[in-house]
Amino acid sequence: MPVARVQSRSGLPDGPVSTRECVAPSGEDQIMSCSIEVSQYFIRGRDCEPADVEMAVGLGPCRLKLGKSTSQLGDSEIVAENAKEHPDLFEEEVQMWVYEEEITVPKTSKHYDAGSKFSTQSHKLTKLINHFHENVKYLPDIPLPTNLIANPSLEDSVHDSTILIFNLPHQFIGGLCDQMKGHILPYARGISCIKGVSVDSEDVRLFSESIGDKLGIYCGALSGANIANEVAQEKFSETTIAYDPPPMDSRNPTPKATTPQGPTPSSSHLDLTAINGHKDSKGKTSKVKLIVPPPDLPPIDHDIIKTLFHRPYFHVQVVSDVAGVSLGGALKNIVAIATGFVAGLGWGDNAKAAVMRVGLLEMVKFGKMFFSNNVQTKTFTEESAGVADLITSCSGGRNYRCAKMSVERKVSIQEVEKEELNGQMLQGTSTAEDVYHFLKARGKVDEFPLLVGTYRILQGEVRVEDLPDLMEGKKK
Repeated sequence: MPVARVQSRSGLPDGPVSTRECVAPSGEDQIMSCSIEVSQYFIRGRDCEPADVEMAVGLGPCRLKLGKSTSQLGDSEIVAENAKEHPDLFEEEVQMWVYEEEITVPKTSKHYDAGSKFSTQSHKLTKLINHFHENVKYLPDIPLPTNLIANPSLEDSVHDSTILIFNLPHQFIGGLCDQMKGHILPYARGISCIKGVSVDSEDVRLFSESIGDKLGIYCGALSGANIANEVAQEKFSETTIAYDPPPMDSRNPTPKATTPQGPTPSSSHLDLTAINGHKDSKGKTSKVKLIVPPPDLPPIDHDIIKTLFHRPYFHVQVVSDVAGVSLGGALKNIVAIATGFVAGLGWGDNAKAAVMRVGLLEMVKFGKMFFSNNVQTKTFTEESAGVADLITSCSGGRNYRCAKMSVERKVSIQEVEKEELNGQMLQGTSTAEDVYHFLKARGKVDEFPLLVGTYRILQGEVRVEDLPDLMEGKKK
């Protein structure tokens, strides 16, 4: 993994800059943003959303911890609300790791009081979040549940966690996982909210599996049509969570006998300690040797996951296709760029619909070709992580918008990035390049005319006007 030099800014782009090293795996950036929450990170030459944080909730006799990032506060709100509503399953208090910084309450904040030390003096961001139950800097006017506790210590926030939820730019996976080693429960399970996959000429890797390999745990994935402010404002939306319970979790037997303290290991029909193998997204036996959760914990299954995330305004479908959900979050960005190109030409809604149709077919084909043991077509055609996220991204996402502007202004998409994205870079451009080289290495370029054609347009090899012919596989 390459080591990237990261700038951590204590505020917005004009704030002071400090430098630190972090492990940055290559691949697609997470793009499901719910709302900016704590602090911002910038990696030179790569796109990076504000860095995420960790949070924690309790499950049974243990705390259920949720990894949370500054860019997606909506998840922590949802989890905290559900933890409070289900005391039979979760501990009420939710710990949220926050990258610490000193700030002063803005005078525009409804909490500003010239006679209060919380307004006239600078304070740790975690202290202000816990005092006002609001992120006054990065998410003003959005109230936070009182049981959501900001914690500046990563190690403390993940201590005794039963479930870890990761929602951070992919470049920080390695560094954060290294910090978490030795501080998490060996039988913890995870959910990755990091959209996309890591692609190079050698392989396609799921971020959820990168996390699982690093920490020695099983990790599922969350993705869907979840636009930032809409989720934070509790506007109705859907998401998809892919979680394929490992055998030792899903085969939790009914105890034959119990003691006053609960079921004993010897009362089980099966020896769960012998069931520690599970399959990865390619259908191979994973190298990670999982630890069986204690029998007194509720089984972490689809029902638990849905209970943790589902809200009246945030509907959750839980599936087992982790690879399909992850691929949908990556490949749709390439399709969004192609849709933006035709929109920039003024070709109308019919043209955009045609691009989306072909794009969806190629997304399914890519998944079935390279993850044949696990990917299901209906993940792309029926789930929020598939067709719904594709529609959203091709209607107003930044990949679509920048591609559209590049055609309208008759400039490269890189120029639009510089002018519009504050130093960040589009996910779709890097993913298009990675996918092209992956396909070329396998002699499969001709089988994905839209994905490959979009890359060729980005490279300047062909014109945007050539896209209809390229989609039919005609040579240019």
